[in-house]
Amino acid sequence: MSGSKKKKVTKAERLKLLQEEEERRLKEEEEARLKYEKEEMERLEIQRIEKEKWNRLEAKDLERRNEELEELYLLERCFPEAEKLKQETRMLSQWKHYIQCDGSPDPSIAQEMNTFISLWKEKTNETFEEVIEKSKVVLNLIEKLKFILLETPPCDLQDKNIIQYQESILQLQELLHLKFNVATEILLRQASTLADLDSGNMEKVIKDENVTLYVWANLKKNPRHRSVRFSETQIGFEIPRILATSDIAVRLLHTHYDHVSALHPVSTPSKEHTSSVTELVKDDVENVEKAISKEVEEESKQQEKQSHLIQEEKLKVEEEQDDIEVKMSSAEEESEAIKCELEMKVLSETVSAAQLLLVENSSEKPDFFENDMVDLFQFTTLGGVYHLDILELPPQCKPVKGWMIVEILKEGLQKYTYPPETTEDFETENAFPPIEVTLEVHENVIFFENPMVVRWDAEGKHWRTDGISNVSYKPNERLITFSLDTFGPVTLIQDAHINMPYQSWELRPLDVNKVLLTVTTVFTEIQIQIKENLCMLSSVKLKDKKHISILEGTWMTPIPFIIALKEAGLNIFPTRYSHFYVVINNKARMNLSKFNVVPLVEVKAYRQMALLSSTFAFGWSKWNLLCNSTKVVFKVREHLPEECTENPNWALLMFSGDRAQRLKIKEESEAFSEALKEETEFHSTLYHMVRDFASKEAMEKVRSSNCQFVNSVCHMLLSTRLLSYS
Repeated sequence: MSGSKKKKVTKAERLKLLQEEEERRLKEEEEARLKYEKEEMERLEIQRIEKEKWNRLEAKDLERRNEELEELYLLERCFPEAEKLKQETRMLSQWKHYIQCDGSPDPSIAQEMNTFISLWKEKTNETFEEVIEKSKVVLNLIEKLKFILLETPPCDLQDKNIIQYQESILQLQELLHLKFNVATEILLRQASTLADLDSGNMEKVIKDENVTLYVWANLKKNPRHRSVRFSETQIGFEIPRILATSDIAVRLLHTHYDHVSALHPVSTPSKEHTSSVTELVKDDVENVEKAISKEVEEESKQQEKQSHLIQEEKLKVEEEQDDIEVKMSSAEEESEAIKCELEMKVLSETVSAAQLLLVENSSEKPDFFENDMVDLFQFTTLGGVYHLDILELPPQCKPVKGWMIVEILKEGLQKYTYPPETTEDFETENAFPPIEVTLEVHENVIFFENPMVVRWDAEGKHWRTDGISNVSYKPNERLITFSLDTFGPVTLIQDAHINMPYQSWELRPLDVNKVLLTVTTVFTEIQIQIKENLCMLSSVKLKDKKHISILEGTWMTPIPFIIALKEAGLNIFPTRYSHFYVVINNKARMNLSKFNVVPLVEVKAYRQMALLSSTFAFGWSKWNLLCNSTKVVFKVREHLPEECTENPNWALLMFSGDRAQRLKIKEESEAFSEALKEETEFHSTLYHMVRDFASKEAMEKVRSSNCQFVNSVCHMLLSTRLLSYS
């Protein structure tokens, strides 16, 4: 029994075991402490070495900072030079217009525009075809005025000029629509002579590049004839019985432009900024001019004094006069160079202010809109405006003894009120049902989702969504059918930001002073070619299928090109309000001081990317979303024609406006880090950062880039805002 019992541990043995355990624990703790201290010392040493390395790089960057910025300043002279060429082109076009003497007015001169408008108002009895022909001139004038407002640098636009141009646009729009109404009345007076032999009613279709007219006159008043279809198309109306038995005409005037929506306000920089910057430079110019004139005056006085004192030494005087003339000439040349330099400085400030305006985000959202009102900052009208009208049929022409007699009503063309203001005389409530309308969507417009139909509220001066029901869209036939409570202008709208944010983008050189910009969105891939001062839509892909657009192959200057893309439904151009409707990676941080606006990170990046674009490709990086709003990250690589582009070797650059660095991470890395790539430095500019790993030939191409090309690329980057909206 006693042998089976466990041996009892004595107190001394237990104490010994505890002591051994404590010694082992202390030893392990000491080893852990020593290991931690060693690791900490190693970490601190690494940190110290890294900090010393970083400090050396910072000191090196600071040492060459001024030199790099001066070199960049010289390279960025291409922007004011391009603006100077634009100004010369504008002046040349004005001169060409002047010497042409073709009878059309200069839209920038108020007197000529007023004369043109007055003379056209006095013209009467113009047919619809004649008005359509005249409309081409009018639409061209409106387009020119809009381009003047958009293309002139905001600093050069005076408030009185903006008001003048906008008033001229509104007057031309109103007069053009009035002329279409008068021409419609003249056409309807002849309805009986143009009646169809089968139906007895008049139907007329007039098509043009800018306007399409569909008009139907109810001459027979047959209650069973309630379906109106034009020229074997699906376009038409289903009218109620009351209209089928009334003296009315139904008109669909499809203007392929929008003269109904209010004009967008012209963006201008703060007066405090523009005036302070430009006035300082203009003062310098004036001071130099005064100094020059004073110097020349003193030289001439000296010349006169010497000529009076030593008249007898004619030969000597002549020699001295020659010397003075040479001195005066050299002084004038020198002063002219100084004056030119100061003018370029003013121009550079003007261009910078205009570029800053393109990336400016409004701090306040547009005014509150009611539920049924359309916010035109969020939506855009596409495909023009459909003016739907029920008109009272005017008295018809009657042949009398070889003459055509017609009664002309003093009040002109009158609209038929439907439904009438008082309905007491009518039996049922359903006597005035909504009118079913079928319209054809403009063939040159892309809708990525089913279009929304909206109507114009003439009293409130805005588009509304109420009063429209039973909307159905057939995308293959491009037909949209809906019911309308009352007639008036209607249009189709689409979300203006449907292609934002972008999924990716790439800017790739194609040839000398020629690049391809590719923007990929949820619905489409848009490719744009840029060369010199021109842009062209290269291709549009919809769900991996190529879409043919009439814009393809047409070269245009940037602003008309951007407007054309927007009007075609290919909007990749944010406005100052877009950040309220799209979740973006905002890179705009503005510091305002009394005299200047510190350039934004985004603007600096686009300017320098444009400078390098003739030889370097740039691309979207997923890390751009993860870095903070004061920095941008993108891919860059030198582009050589003979290289294989299947697996390009991209470098990742991070830029904060005053510092560029190459990142250690790659696009495929698991986490974002701002760590510097081994054996690289950072620079004050993207240009000098890229130069560290670029070939000599590439940098020579960069320095010889065309100024208009660089400016056009920069304008397109500023307009698309790829670094914020992707």
